[in-house]
Amino acid sequence: MNPYTRNAFLYATIVAMGGFVFGVDAALISGTVDYVIKEFGLSPEQLGVVVSAPALGVLVALPFAGYICNAFGRKKAILLIGVLYVISACCSAMAPNYWFLVAARFLGGLAFSSISLASMYIGEIAPSKYRGKLVSMTQINIVVGLSVAYFVNYLIQNWAASEAPWVVEIGLDTHTWRWMLASEIPFAIVWLVLLMMIPESPAWYFYQNRFDDAKKTLSKLMPQEEIEAHITEVRKAIDEVSNDRSLLAQLGAIFGGRMRLIFIIAFTIAIAQQATGINAVLFYAQTIFKQLGIGDDAAFVQAIWVGLTSVAFTVLGLILVDRLGRRPLIIWGMVWIIASLGLCSYAFNGATYALPASAIAELQGLEEDVERLNVLAGKQFPSDIEFKQAIKEAIGEEAARTNRGRILDVSIEINTTLVLFGILSFIAAFHFSVGPVMWVLFSEIFPVAVRGIAIPFFTIVTSLTSWLVQYSFPLLLDRMGMSSIFLVYATTVFVGLVILFFTLKETKNMTIEEIQASLASQTN
Repeated sequence: MNPYTRNAFLYATIVAMGGFVFGVDAALISGTVDYVIKEFGLSPEQLGVVVSAPALGVLVALPFAGYICNAFGRKKAILLIGVLYVISACCSAMAPNYWFLVAARFLGGLAFSSISLASMYIGEIAPSKYRGKLVSMTQINIVVGLSVAYFVNYLIQNWAASEAPWVVEIGLDTHTWRWMLASEIPFAIVWLVLLMMIPESPAWYFYQNRFDDAKKTLSKLMPQEEIEAHITEVRKAIDEVSNDRSLLAQLGAIFGGRMRLIFIIAFTIAIAQQATGINAVLFYAQTIFKQLGIGDDAAFVQAIWVGLTSVAFTVLGLILVDRLGRRPLIIWGMVWIIASLGLCSYAFNGATYALPASAIAELQGLEEDVERLNVLAGKQFPSDIEFKQAIKEAIGEEAARTNRGRILDVSIEINTTLVLFGILSFIAAFHFSVGPVMWVLFSEIFPVAVRGIAIPFFTIVTSLTSWLVQYSFPLLLDRMGMSSIFLVYATTVFVGLVILFFTLKETKNMTIEEIQASLASQTN
């Protein structure tokens, strides 16, 4: 590996580590759900607000992210994000009430724009031969962060139950969820320090007509004899899109006829990626596994398997994205996703629920008087919705919400193996395909002249979809049940698959300027 490629890998690796912090931040909340519900007495709607607050934050941040990127540079924008992660993690861990926790997580959501900015920055410094791999590194870091978060939650959960003297001394047993959220702080600080090492993007210097500065950065990324030709190519590509650098002009270009095909591809995959329900599965992992009646400890362990599966198949996708290409991974990956979601829906649809009279004794010791559950003894319910409603009527909504996991544990009859296989298959399919490859496409298909606005704009689309999925999951779980939820996700992905099958073109081994010319010619 020559020194230029080595530098590109180094800078890309540092920026991609923002994905690791994102993954840790996003997944830690999954282990705190039951604790937060109990401490603040949350309804399903309030729980949805807490979990989805970062997704709402990123919707607010992204329009400003585009402006900051263009006005102050990619590096300064990413540094600001690092600061926001640190502040959000500290405030979340110390939250004294529900609204403070929502506000702290919303602040963290402002930092979630790191994903779109990372793909932008890496796409601008990476050699075309390695662009797919380098941009996908962000997704690798995300899933590693998810895995670390699940494992940290598992460790803290076990330590909290150990009653060891040091656990009591630091309050780990009484403030378990706070320690889970606080575990993000050292990771965020390390990333912020490392960001000091990266240079500004040469594409931003081009955008600002600072060609001498662009040459200095490019001298670290390519041989001297290639720089002038590269500058000429980029300037031509910028001028072909628009000579007007205003925000309205860039938005007009995004919606214009020359970029019609790019718009359709980007808009469709932005919705389809999150409409898979991936963030419902990742952020509510323990909640979903508890629906299987496998107990709290087993639910935490299964969540770790979700993280490990994510890592393994993201690495596989990273290896293949520049070999097989973007289109095959996305198209066949979406087929795989639909099949996996359908399997999960089928498995949950076959579940039955019955509370044996002998099992009621095992539930003694709960805070509520569970003897009122005797009215349900021996009755069989064909769906989780009917069973949960019966529990509410027997012991009240608040008691049902607090104790639902323990009651399900002794009541559900389901093919647990089939569900676990379906969920892990879905996780594998997502992280092999649309998970990382969407960001590869975003780094490639937009012209340099509008990418500072285009990537944040389409990230708003995917973030809005993500917020809807995260916010609605507790409500849908309470009113529709798991089987219907997975079916809705599968149907939405199928619509996206049909559109992309007819519009998505291959972009591997092409420069950004070649991709722009190819898609523009196909539009015309």
